[in-house]
Amino acid sequence: MITCFLRYEVDPDKLKDFEDYGRMWIRLVNKLGGTHHGYLMPSEGASDVALASFSFPSMAAYEAYRKAAATDAECQAAMAFYERTRCFRRYERSFFRPVFE
Repeated sequence: MITCFLRYEVDPDKLKDFEDYGRMWIRLVNKLGGTHHGYLMPSEGASDVALASFSFPSMAAYEAYRKAAATDAECQAAMAFYERTRCFRRYERSFFRPVFE
């Protein structure tokens, strides 16, 4: 299993837009074979940091998701929503593998 961890620098004035954007991607990642673990929105502390994570069975499965997302109409609509709203300024993507007992 591989988990993608995302750290976003969000626009504090556009948190509702970012939540809407996140809800789109939760469904889309799940639709395209992943397991989305949700978004964490700013509460106490920094008002411009949001987090998200999702998992795929393997890096190959993640790459297949990326390829499918590039041509999926709903994914393109989610990206167009971001282009219209600019609800985040930047993001960082990191990958992790779990260690179990």
